[in-house]
Amino acid sequence: MSDEPQPKKPRPGWASHEPQAADTPDDARHDTRTDAAALPRSDESDGESDGHGEPGPASPKTGASAKKAAREERRAALRARRTGWRRLVPTWRMVLGAFLVTALLVVGGFLLGYTLVQIPAANALATQQANVYLYADGSVIARDGEVNRENVTLSQISEDAQHAVLAAEDRDFYTESAVDPLAMVRGAWNTLSGKGKQSGSTITQQYVKNYYLRQEQTVTRKVKEFFIAIKLDRNQSKDDILEGYLNTSFFGRGAYGIQAAAHAYYDMDASELDAGRAAYLAALVNAPSQYDVVAHPGNRAFVEKRWNYVLDGMVDEGWLDPAERARLTFPVPKRTTLSTSMSGQRGYIVNIVKQHLVDNKIVDEASLDTGGYRITTTLQKSKQDAFVESVDDNLMDRLDTKNRKVDTYVRAGGASIEPKTGKVVAMYNGIDYVKQYTPNATRRDFQTGSSFKPFVFTAAVENDSRTQDGRRITPGTHYDGTSERPVQGWPGPRYAPENEDHEDYGDITVSEATDKSVNAVYAQMAVDVGPDKVRQTAVDLGLSPDTPDLDGAGPSIALGVANASVLDMTQAYATLANHGKHTPYTLVEKVTQNGHDISLPERHTRRAVSREAADTTTSVLKGVVEKGTATAAQTSGRPAAGKTGTAEEDTAAWFAGYTPDLATVVAVMGQDPVTAGHKSLYGAMGLPRVNGGGAPAEIWGQYTRDALEDEPVSSFSLRLQPGADESQPPAPDSSGGPSFSGDVSAPATDAPDNEDTDSGTPDDGSSTGEDGSRSEGENGTGTTTTGSPTGGTGDGGGTGTGGEDTTGAGTTDDGGSNRDELPGPGGLSGALDGRRWD
Repeated sequence: MSDEPQPKKPRPGWASHEPQAADTPDDARHDTRTDAAALPRSDESDGESDGHGEPGPASPKTGASAKKAAREERRAALRARRTGWRRLVPTWRMVLGAFLVTALLVVGGFLLGYTLVQIPAANALATQQANVYLYADGSVIARDGEVNRENVTLSQISEDAQHAVLAAEDRDFYTESAVDPLAMVRGAWNTLSGKGKQSGSTITQQYVKNYYLRQEQTVTRKVKEFFIAIKLDRNQSKDDILEGYLNTSFFGRGAYGIQAAAHAYYDMDASELDAGRAAYLAALVNAPSQYDVVAHPGNRAFVEKRWNYVLDGMVDEGWLDPAERARLTFPVPKRTTLSTSMSGQRGYIVNIVKQHLVDNKIVDEASLDTGGYRITTTLQKSKQDAFVESVDDNLMDRLDTKNRKVDTYVRAGGASIEPKTGKVVAMYNGIDYVKQYTPNATRRDFQTGSSFKPFVFTAAVENDSRTQDGRRITPGTHYDGTSERPVQGWPGPRYAPENEDHEDYGDITVSEATDKSVNAVYAQMAVDVGPDKVRQTAVDLGLSPDTPDLDGAGPSIALGVANASVLDMTQAYATLANHGKHTPYTLVEKVTQNGHDISLPERHTRRAVSREAADTTTSVLKGVVEKGTATAAQTSGRPAAGKTGTAEEDTAAWFAGYTPDLATVVAVMGQDPVTAGHKSLYGAMGLPRVNGGGAPAEIWGQYTRDALEDEPVSSFSLRLQPGADESQPPAPDSSGGPSFSGDVSAPATDAPDNEDTDSGTPDDGSSTGEDGSRSEGENGTGTTTTGSPTGGTGDGGGTGTGGEDTTGAGTTDDGGSNRDELPGPGGLSGALDGRRWD
């Protein structure tokens, strides 16, 4: 063995990287690698040889260095082999490591995002709804709210509509997961790369975007949408998510949700949508503005292609029969649907109904502001339309606002109530809510004039009142109708109201005084009854106890100084029409919120005044229509009773009347459009004056005829007070003075009256009630047959003795000479000292 140091043995698999001599044969190089591989690894013995060639003890430092050197050599060998493009290709170890790291990051990010992202509260836009106001037949009056949306349950959406939306947006909705990651990545990439907005989201994700998030296309929003959709899918059923999606999607024309869309395009509820219409609405979701073929007729070809795609999808999924599909034609939406704005009568109705809901504690104001209420009113569309048409025909079309300034002051108000139910079936409030905001049917700032007089007579009968000389007040009771005659028995200041045109009527019955609206008679009657009792009767009949100027009016209460609303007056007259039974009026038939019924307060019918008091008043008011100041109301073609009235200085003219089936009050008012001050209507419509027997009665007649066109004619069935059809002789000194006996300050006597009971059996076809009251007889056709209490012979043979037939007396074509003048400024009671007011 040589003493020269021996080279280290290469470990197996090691190959020298030293360059080989060029002249070394290939087989020699091969042998060298083979021999090197066959040698034992140098690191199997870390010791150094001693001087004799034997391995010596191993040095730790030397062994570590050898290992390090070996590793470096191996790495160098690998780098030498990975040259050129191979150095760019990652090794499998690198790929595996990167995959593991990425997987850990994804899982960790998912868990972190799932934990951190919570389902938020709904955004403000998604929760906003309109309150929908409907006629009694279910047709829409208006939608009140900034967002045109009406949430409905899934059961209120037709199956065709549900399937159409699924076919258009997500056919695998019920079987797929809540999210579509590939679609999200595609949409995010297109957004980031500037290629435009792209969704591709599932219905669940779209619902999350609509209801919980906003519409911006950002990565942050998409990430939130992803996690919220997953959580929502675990917390809600598929049906709930679909319902929410259908209620929050935008369909164009300002309509949010499929219910609003169904009305905006086809004027129907979502429950009524068929496959063809539903497919069109489903197609709109993709591009609401561009796919409206009415607004963009040039896009119809694209829209029909999308429509066919939806229908074909419904067939493919088994939701639509192929034969039915073949029969469908493209359902062009309506160009215009019912307006949901506040124009015309709609704004008035919405505000009045809202106030009615709040006042009756049905829904509070804050809840109404949140929206979502579906309010079915008692208003009947046919009657509402008839009211508007009648006002236009008999008033608005006769105005010349360009050439007559007074015509710019004209306003009109009206209300109509079913006496038996108390339902308000029609209202008129003004020409247009967006032009005149004040609702004329409910305002309380115009005097009622002589339309208040029937309440005085009703109070007299109800309280068995008597004249100053002790005679019972009946339709045949005589009074002194001298103009400006001071009332007797009034402890207050001297009060002497003048009659219309200062006409003196002398001795006159109550019926005649009602026909001719004699102020002197009714002012005295108010004192005979007692102003406080008159007030209470008016309130019992239906006027609000808060009516301005109703309290403390004294004798002037009879002349209508109270500022009652048209609606309140209608309610009071409806009570008379219902034989003295009062049912509080209502404007609401049904209220629901998000499909749930809201309870309505009970309305109880009560006896306001006796039937005899109400019916006797009706018998008197029939004469006003038949031969008094309201003959224009005969155009209704039905038995009617009513009373005209004119406010002081012609600032308002009224007609309040009723048939057995309908009570209606109409008022024409004068108001400055700039200052809102009350204005006289002298010269309006080119007439010298406006009074209740003119336009108000004409409006009433046409409206009542049209409103009851399809209903059978009903006659009044009346039960009169004892002696109502008999004429009482005047007081002994009635020819020369007022209707009283004794001292002017003496109270009414309670002496018995021989007329308290009927004698004998009536021979005029009337019947006597248990209380001695009389009911008007009827002929074979069912019509009332008694004659006028003031005279004349009726078909039933009852002849009155209280005066002569005065048909047409004192009337003109426009009722001008029967206008009811009110005493004093503001109509307040006070001493006139013999003077009259111009």
